Amino acid sequence: MIGMAPLRAVLATRNPNKVQEVGRIMADAGAQVALIGAGDLACELPEVVENGASFAENALLKARSAAHTAGMIALADDSGLCVDALAGMPGIFSARWAGGHGDDERNLTLLLDQLRDVPDDRLGAHFTCVAAAAFPDGRELIAHGRVDGSLVRTRRGSGGFGYDPMFLPCGFSCTTAEMEPAEKDLVSHRGAAFRQLARLLSLVV
Repeated sequence: MIGMAPLRAVLATRNPNKVQEVGRIMADAGAQVALIGAGDLACELPEVVENGASFAENALLKARSAAHTAGMIALADDSGLCVDALAGMPGIFSARWAGGHGDDERNLTLLLDQLRDVPDDRLGAHFTCVAAAAFPDGRELIAHGRVDGSLVRTRRGSGGFGYDPMFLPCGFSCTTAEMEPAEKDLVSHRGAAFRQLARLLSLVV
């Protein structure tokens, strides 16, 4: 892709924080991709019912829908927090754990309440991300990322979003919400997945 015009692709999300984060990750990975958010399209992307049984299924549902509607390459991801003491939940339900979609404060409050009586040594957890690309011609790519760690009982940090204020990656003394963006990208599940996706895109376009 060196010397070529940047690949234009839409990220199937209305979350501006995610558009900024993924754009930064792709750029740092050397991807020649001009990434735009769903809100910047001339057409309106339909709401996708995320009824897949896995992160991969949900990511592909969103990418396929956006590629079909926009008529261009579409990227999407599905990610979530998997807590050992909750048998891997909230998992694919992370964004709507407290009922409404994307209500970070309610999700954090509910999760902390559910873990109130769980001993500190059983607060292991990991973040998972599956990133997908769908092409209008039907081709698809998929990439996986994971970061292991544990949970803290008090919110720490103002960066990031979602469950970042209570997630402590292995080997770090700060939560992902306390990290600088570039530092978080290097260790995060989303960083790992989209760096891999950037490499895959460079091989097929």
